[in-house]
Amino acid sequence: MLISRISRCIRPALSAAIPHSFLAMSRSESTGVTLQDLPKSNVFTTKLPPDPQFPTPESSAEATRSQLGPRMVKAALYTYVRPDPVEDNPELLAVSPLALRSIGLAHTEPTKPEFLKLVSGNGSFEDISYPWAQCYGGWQFGQWAGQLGDGRAISLFEATNPETKNRYELQLKGAGQTPYSRFADGKAVLRSSIREFIVSEYLYSIGIPSTRALSLTLLPNNQAIREKVETCAIVCRFAESWIRIGTFDLLRARRDRKNLRLLSDYVREEVLEMKEKARVDGGEGSDGVHGARVRNRYEDMYREIVRRNALTVAKWQAYGFMNGVLNTDNTSVMGLSLDFGPFSFMDTFNPKFTPNHDDHTLRYCYKNQPTIIWWNLVRLAEDLAELFAATPEMLDSEAFINEGLTSEADAEALVKRAENIIEEVGEEYKSVFLTEYGQLMAARLGFAGLRETDMDDVYSPLLDTLEDAQVDFGHFFRRLSELPIFELMKKDEEAQLAAAENFMPKAMLAIVQKGPEKILKWLKLYAERLEEKEDEKRMERMKKVNPKFIPKNWVLEEIIQRVDQKGERGVLGDVIKLVENPFADRWEEVKDAERWCGDVPSLEVGMQCSCSS
Repeated sequence: MLISRISRCIRPALSAAIPHSFLAMSRSESTGVTLQDLPKSNVFTTKLPPDPQFPTPESSAEATRSQLGPRMVKAALYTYVRPDPVEDNPELLAVSPLALRSIGLAHTEPTKPEFLKLVSGNGSFEDISYPWAQCYGGWQFGQWAGQLGDGRAISLFEATNPETKNRYELQLKGAGQTPYSRFADGKAVLRSSIREFIVSEYLYSIGIPSTRALSLTLLPNNQAIREKVETCAIVCRFAESWIRIGTFDLLRARRDRKNLRLLSDYVREEVLEMKEKARVDGGEGSDGVHGARVRNRYEDMYREIVRRNALTVAKWQAYGFMNGVLNTDNTSVMGLSLDFGPFSFMDTFNPKFTPNHDDHTLRYCYKNQPTIIWWNLVRLAEDLAELFAATPEMLDSEAFINEGLTSEADAEALVKRAENIIEEVGEEYKSVFLTEYGQLMAARLGFAGLRETDMDDVYSPLLDTLEDAQVDFGHFFRRLSELPIFELMKKDEEAQLAAAENFMPKAMLAIVQKGPEKILKWLKLYAERLEEKEDEKRMERMKKVNPKFIPKNWVLEEIIQRVDQKGERGVLGDVIKLVENPFADRWEEVKDAERWCGDVPSLEVGMQCSCSS
């Protein structure tokens, strides 16, 4: 089945730290508000229970860092905690123009000292919203890990874009220890911060749901020990919500029924913005009884979380993105790509590739991602089963809310209903995934629409060909977008094979036997499948969905080395230009653009990373 298959100089003073990415912004951009005027809120901390040991901002502010933790925090969704102040001059390395627009900030804001103070942890709006760190748990590599939480990420406030009305939670990653830091130092290093900054905005640019990154700030005199001693940095990132499946997992593990229900209501109403309404399923109900079955509001919520994650993982598969650590604490209830560690985009196609060099069992490899996301969603179902399988009569009864099920017969019936609902939703997950994947692949291949036979007749042979011929997955689609296939089909076989060779990295031509022949065979199949026998319109359409620039690991590693070791700064501004418009044919002002968009150096193919960041 296809679902199982696809299933690291100059340190300017604070006031002079204007990133090249900002200087590259269009001077014509004049929309947006000031940081001071940006609407702010703290809905999360207002509606959800705080750490009972420090239940108010005042109690947290008066506590010492050692009193705050690390420690176990129970009966809470968060702890009030300030970022560690940065005394040495922080340097604003980069700002995302895309992020400024999304939040609704004016493009001039990064030039102001207040902006740098905020994104470096030296300033906040505590009179409006006192900073906090979230409490959650998670299943990691299939094993229950207990309490995890934001060990180095501290949320500042929620910002609402005045025009779009979209609300985002701004958060500093690498801002210091929290009660959830466990044995860690609360820091983030420059290496991983550059990676997260770039990939967050890139995924957004190509249409994949993701958490975002506003800014990247260097802490030049702050170091951390990872595999080696590294310089620290802070990423100011944002998302509509940072709630994960692991947030639910921890409450269920602690048998905290009250807060589990409270969290569910919050997610349904504030995060997913779902309205109260009854849905009726016809036919055989999930309780095994023939006739209509009324879905309750928690089942609707669960189904929506499943649907969003199915759509997102389909996009990952279609664009060759691998998260590398798909634990439940890294799985968003909004279906956002979340927490970027050893991620990667596919180089030469290998469905068993994992970018995480600690993933020895290939649990999180490319082909397993759809299955693993469903595994995580089943853990969420176990968390929510008592709620979404409750009958309308019991759901809001005082006895059920306070005590749960007291009758063994009622419990057995609820378990049966829950099992049937999960089975039903599993089929829905598969259907949504396959439909979205099929449609995305159709668009990437320039088809006018998706045919039922495309999975078996076109996509599977393509993936076999890419694997056998050792073709770069992402580059293939862009090069296909630039190939006038019908013009090619009129030429002789020698010319056709020469065109097929262009899809293979040059280093592979002498290694892979009959690689061009295999590619040409599929190209002929492809030409037959195309509905319109005209190249120009198809090629133009394909370029809009097949990016020329992909932030491959070798590109990211080069940027890290140039920033960290050589003290370069303009390179970040250059890559942001590509990130903003990855579908462009050229970027005249970026001298490295064509090289970054070219073949992966042979010694860098399949580069893996660690979780250490």
